[in-house]
Amino acid sequence: MSSPHEPQATSKLASIVIPAYNAADHITACIEALTKQSIPSSRFEIIVVDDGSTDNTREVLEALPVSTILQANQGPAGARNTGAAAATGEFILFIDSDCVASPDWLEQMLKPFENPEVVGVSGAYRTRQRELVARFAQLEFEERYRMLARKPFIDMIASHAAAYRRRTFIESGGFVRELRMNEDVELSYRLSAQSGKLVFNPLAIIYHFHPATCGRYFRIKIGRGYWRIMVYKEFPHKAVADTYTPQNLKYQVLSIYLLAFCLLLAPFIPYFLFVAGGIVVLSSATMLTMCANVARTSPGMGLVCLPMLWVRALALALGSATAVMRIAMDGLRARLR
Repeated sequence: MSSPHEPQATSKLASIVIPAYNAADHITACIEALTKQSIPSSRFEIIVVDDGSTDNTREVLEALPVSTILQANQGPAGARNTGAAAATGEFILFIDSDCVASPDWLEQMLKPFENPEVVGVSGAYRTRQRELVARFAQLEFEERYRMLARKPFIDMIASHAAAYRRRTFIESGGFVRELRMNEDVELSYRLSAQSGKLVFNPLAIIYHFHPATCGRYFRIKIGRGYWRIMVYKEFPHKAVADTYTPQNLKYQVLSIYLLAFCLLLAPFIPYFLFVAGGIVVLSSATMLTMCANVARTSPGMGLVCLPMLWVRALALALGSATAVMRIAMDGLRARLR
């Protein structure tokens, strides 16, 4: 784990840290939105960590009102830790380089800290995209936000819109650098296990570009499935339930494995074809609630919802299976040494 080091003293209310890798095309919009916050700019600092970009990100940053740190590529977790180590704010916030904050984002992110027990805050995604896949991705987040909003405290802060008390973040050791995805999940589980109070503020809004094609969406979900299993390895009880993951989603991923098992046996035992059909029907039934909610507000998206949920389940199942095989192989190699 790469651990940020605590600065000598706080000189700002907040430090906003942005990890940037080949971000030249969108980093300007991100920073311009942060300079127009409802909180005076004199009260916060913006720190961008150029994580070994190979495009002209560095040149773009030179024209912007930010502090820039250059480093060899370490991944987003390492970049965030580097930025946090340089932060002088009482609160450390993280936002991604392809996100655009609403004018009161910083104010809304800091508001829950009026409760001294709160150590971390999560904000919310929005999008202005019209592509069907991107709109579906946004609907996924909104389903999860409805879950989070029902809880007084949560166990998941997404790093695209995250805020922590600086001392809490530093003492926790920060993000685990080896995790290329879901490092925010791991930190959230760790903090909540230490009785840290984490909250969700749906009014802390940032705008984001979700994957606009099915292929890119599928690849991202494979990665999510892989890295989530790596986190569950350390927090196995969270695989049963957390405040962020719909239970139906777990059944849908499991159905992919059961379906594959039945299809493998079907050439030898035709009965398993009927079992496979039953699995498809039952799993689809678990998807209908979300599809119905979507169809009420957007009939066109209602038609896309069911096939996209199957795409999601397949991608997560593939990523999860790859992670399980990796863990098993690592364990076998360790025993053979």
